Amino acid sequence: MVMRRAEVTIDSIAAGGDGVARVEGLVVFVPRAAPGDRALVEFTTGARFARARLIGLPVPSSLRVQPPCAHYVRDQCGGCQLQHLGYDSQRSAKSRIIADSLARIGKRAVLAPDVRPSGRPFRYRRKLTLALRRRASRWIAGLHPYDAPGEVFALDDCPITEERVMAAWREVLSAAETFPDVRELRGAVRLDDVGASFVLEGGERWPRSEELFRRCPSLAALWWIAEDGSRRLLHHRGDEQPPGASFTQVNASVAAELRQYVLDRVMRHEPATVVDGYAGLGDTAMPLAERGVRVTAIELDRAATAWCAARLASGSRAIAGRVEDELAASLPADVVLLNPPRAGVDARVAETLERAEPRPRAVLYVSCDPATLSRDVRRMPGYEIVSLVAFDMFPQTAHVETVCELAPREAEARPEPA
Repeated sequence: MVMRRAEVTIDSIAAGGDGVARVEGLVVFVPRAAPGDRALVEFTTGARFARARLIGLPVPSSLRVQPPCAHYVRDQCGGCQLQHLGYDSQRSAKSRIIADSLARIGKRAVLAPDVRPSGRPFRYRRKLTLALRRRASRWIAGLHPYDAPGEVFALDDCPITEERVMAAWREVLSAAETFPDVRELRGAVRLDDVGASFVLEGGERWPRSEELFRRCPSLAALWWIAEDGSRRLLHHRGDEQPPGASFTQVNASVAAELRQYVLDRVMRHEPATVVDGYAGLGDTAMPLAERGVRVTAIELDRAATAWCAARLASGSRAIAGRVEDELAASLPADVVLLNPPRAGVDARVAETLERAEPRPRAVLYVSCDPATLSRDVRRMPGYEIVSLVAFDMFPQTAHVETVCELAPREAEARPEPA
């Protein structure tokens, strides 16, 4: 391994948000770089690619802007990757990432999709997860530098997070002496229609949880995920028990726009039956059922499944289980919705859809990772992409939500602008 310096030109943005350059055939990934930068970088040779450190900008790109977050520059915060790019440039980069991923991994040639903007590029996050570290008698809550994931810096503010979430975090930290007696924890404030919830992870005992809840009047619920992995609702306000701590929409307005788009695409097929895989609380299943569609909602989280089942219109049902275990028995269906976590769908889901007879008229795949979307599309050669559109759910970061509509190849293709 040899340390080397070079002056490079940044060509594009890679999936994780790094700039991409080439040095004598070696692909070099450069964090915090912008397309068009002429950059001085330092990297170690010896592999097919290298991750470099940006040490100078002889010629900055015209796409650059001044990041508004002090932590992004001062602490090299890893929570955002693209604050140094103008907002239109961020969306262009994400569009290219999706198309490149589908071509390279999925072996599907597509036009770079439209990435619909967020109405609020900042102050949109309704959930903020922080690392908690005890230093002497004081707790700090913060994030990790992108180049030192084991370290934590104290967070003063997060400009992409809603003020109400930050206020709830400050309230929680004012009662930090009530935390479990350990050195490290993890916490999350989540905001939904009921109010703010705090989820604490770690510790074997939490004898002062009630005191924390009493001292934090803005919290509607307090959850604890103990060291053994058990998840408990410890305290809540109001008569109705909250359904869970894992289904908060990070960007509520974009999530609503995406959901309406998916509903519209589904209803274009005039379905009598729909399978909604990874259904969560039923935010898509319930409005479909209200339209007279018989919906089978599949969700692993039992509390979320019970919440959904209690609210589904007659004729529809909610199943607690893994999609890969329940999908085959839930077919045939006119349309199948898939909205998996970042890891994508299990290979058995793609195999079941590939072998389905008859095949659904459409598969609507909502993805938060272009790489796993592309992998899963490649696993379904019997389907073609008929529409592709993305939503910028996470401005300032490299993440993007993609809605990919697939139809059986033997059926008449119905491509049209998304």
